[in-house]
Amino acid sequence: MASEYMKNIKRFRILVMGRANAGKTTILQRVCNSTDKPEIFDGEGNKAQTFSPMGAMILRGYHDIKHELMFKSNPGFVFHDSCGFEAGSTQQFDQMRKFVVDHAAMKKVNERIHAIWFCIPMTDFHRTVTAAEQKFFNECDTGHVPVIVLLTKVDALYLPAIMELLDGDLTIAEAEERATEKQEELQEKWLAHIKLELNRCKFPPRGYVPLQNMHQEDMDCTVLMESTANVMNEESLQKLLISTQQSNVLLCIEYAVKRTLKRNLELGDMDRQQVNVQGFEFTLLAWFPSCA
Repeated sequence: MASEYMKNIKRFRILVMGRANAGKTTILQRVCNSTDKPEIFDGEGNKAQTFSPMGAMILRGYHDIKHELMFKSNPGFVFHDSCGFEAGSTQQFDQMRKFVVDHAAMKKVNERIHAIWFCIPMTDFHRTVTAAEQKFFNECDTGHVPVIVLLTKVDALYLPAIMELLDGDLTIAEAEERATEKQEELQEKWLAHIKLELNRCKFPPRGYVPLQNMHQEDMDCTVLMESTANVMNEESLQKLLISTQQSNVLLCIEYAVKRTLKRNLELGDMDRQQVNVQGFEFTLLAWFPSCA
């Protein structure tokens, strides 16, 4: 039954949420190894918008959450964007919640969302958890769809780190020398604060991932991919995610070994029977893009 279910799922679908200017477009570009803006399609597969990036149109609310965002570099990913509703109306929040509930249990399995990335930018570290975050994690039951909080633009903490060190009577040279260490301290401080606030909510996140330097085109997204895969309830969805990402073959190898090789070796050892080599090879290659 599970294998038949997975045959109907061709793309890994993610809902991306967060405030304006949280760096969402940049993260998606890194995930898909692209510098282009996403193409936008309506629910019927028709191109809806091609000349405006998320930052210009979508993040200001002039969009439809049902629209699909895709990159030519990796069409295996489909993204939906929910504009920052911190300044939005109750109607806007209700529309977002309806989309989440409906797409978590769509009859057409290829249209279901598989994960939610909730972005909190560290450019707003002085207000990391606002009423909007509290409202979402207390009132929006995402069911089996995991929510991962992304601390975006962590590198923005570098300047506050410098300022704190200068306030401690260090010279500029001394502050610059210790800035990276201080930035990491601030990151841990605010991450602990966010966890404390959101973990006490009714529907807390399944994971937290700090991200920095996403504006660099060669920045690696392995931690994000691995953290998302680790909170998936089904191995079949883990396999879909890991095989869809194309930036890190080592991640494919890691999961193939952890999930497939180990299990087959244990099966053969426990049952004292020879493992089905052909089935083993098929299952192993399913973790790799363009091989399954």
